[in-house]
Amino acid sequence: MKKSTLFILMLLLLSRVATAQKSDLTRLFSDQQTLDIKLKVSIKDIKKKTNDSTYLPYMFYVKNAKGGWDSIKIDVRARGIFRRKNCYFAPLKIKSEKENTKGTVLEGNKSLKLVLPCQNNDGKNVLLLKEYVAYKMYERITPYYFNTRLANVEFSELDGKKTKTFQLAGFFIEDDDKVAKRNKAKVMEKLNLHPLGLNDTAALKHDLFQFMIANTDWSTTFLHNAKVMYKEPRTYIPLAYDFDMSGFVNPPYAEVNADLGITSVRDRLYRGFCRKEPIVQYVRQDFIKKEPEIMGTIEKYRTLFSEKEYNDMRSFIGEFFSIIRDDGKFNKYIIEGCRKK
Repeated sequence: MKKSTLFILMLLLLSRVATAQKSDLTRLFSDQQTLDIKLKVSIKDIKKKTNDSTYLPYMFYVKNAKGGWDSIKIDVRARGIFRRKNCYFAPLKIKSEKENTKGTVLEGNKSLKLVLPCQNNDGKNVLLLKEYVAYKMYERITPYYFNTRLANVEFSELDGKKTKTFQLAGFFIEDDDKVAKRNKAKVMEKLNLHPLGLNDTAALKHDLFQFMIANTDWSTTFLHNAKVMYKEPRTYIPLAYDFDMSGFVNPPYAEVNADLGITSVRDRLYRGFCRKEPIVQYVRQDFIKKEPEIMGTIEKYRTLFSEKEYNDMRSFIGEFFSIIRDDGKFNKYIIEGCRKK
């Protein structure tokens, strides 16, 4: 076969792969421009409903390409035990029927998460945006992640005859079934699997990322802020989400588990189980290689933050890379600090 013909065939193959990957994304996540949305919800009502299967009907409005607003019937419930009790704004789970989203930016998404700030104070949006950047950094680490989309949210709180309106930052998270479908896998809802049963490389990337952002609010044993996908042949892969309690975000409401031996949410503690050292070193080098991409992700969203906040994020992640580049520190925190069976 002539080299020119082979080259053309390779280009066609790459084009098809790229097209297939893009087609796996719904319209909502294929575009990354910040979305303008409006939502009217009774916070009191949705917080009262603690059953995860109970949703309340509301209207959702999204700005379309022509500058008008599409109205969509949705069903809403609050997410998260801690946030439901302690936050002014609870993160939301949104569902909508297929006929209600047809022709809108939500088309193809029967179920979505909408993350909102926790507290109603001056710094609420900054914390939310930091968590969003954490999701974007995770995309640089592993192919197994939740797609997200940033939004400007005009949030109207319905309280009897009164209505309070807030301008919030928020972001959508795709449904876990969408992630599984894209990766030709299946999300395991009930799983009796020790974390050592997870794929070595995928688990190490997950665990080292959590160490990078100083997040201890997760468990792949009890599936707390984690999902697990099953992918043939007999491969179990962790999916991480909810990074708001991390040291990278550093919210004032974060709670530290005293049993872990740390006193601040900014303290890094590796909570991954011990793995074979050659694989650990392989993942370590992969992180080091991706340092420019990860730092570049923070740089990409620089305009969302003050200079002080931007420098703090860079410094905090820079400390992580100082640790993993240093053999002594890496051995102390990761090789010797990993959890035994």
